[in-house]
Amino acid sequence: MLGITGFTFFLIAVFLLNVTPGPDTAYIVGRSVAQGRGAGIVSALGISAGCIVHTLACAFGLTAILAASATAFTVIKIAGAVYLIYLGVRLIFTKHDDASAAREKQAPEKAAPKSLRQLFAQGFITNVLNPKVVLFFVSFFPQFVAADSQHKALAFLTLGIVFIAISTVWNSFVAWIAGSVTERFAGKSGVKKWLDRAVGSAFVGLGIKLATAHQ
Repeated sequence: MLGITGFTFFLIAVFLLNVTPGPDTAYIVGRSVAQGRGAGIVSALGISAGCIVHTLACAFGLTAILAASATAFTVIKIAGAVYLIYLGVRLIFTKHDDASAAREKQAPEKAAPKSLRQLFAQGFITNVLNPKVVLFFVSFFPQFVAADSQHKALAFLTLGIVFIAISTVWNSFVAWIAGSVTERFAGKSGVKKWLDRAVGSAFVGLGIKLATAHQ
């Protein structure tokens, strides 16, 4: 449908990506603990709004650039595969430190309380201006769109909607339980280490799958 391929793997990869504690999770947890669940949920919505910008840019900007050249699209996919393998290897071999995790979690709490509008804007701006998020969208989404698809823009939009929906649900869930379970969970470097390894392995596998597939 729409030239989307490997949709099941896409869902699995998105889920693993979201359950792995990262900067977004730390920010949401910090705001939830410091200012309540509402603040955490609004922060999560701001991050999701930023993902909408990336989805639109990927769907229309990337499609416009590559529409006339299947070869260029293939080159982008291969470059993306290499980048995903790089991300995966980094996750697998990342060193974890409980003290660092604690500092990351406590950092937002030291800031002055912000209004819900400020929290939404901060989450939005942080996500939109993060170059790593841009690189991820450009490298991740094309892996699941066939090079000969006649509906690349719609395919990107569909994948983006699914990605944002899963992310919003998960981040809102994190915000909801941040005051209890997540607060303790986020500081467990051992748990995060195995989550990082799981996601890293998934990314490496995805990159290898693309690199060895017939174009």
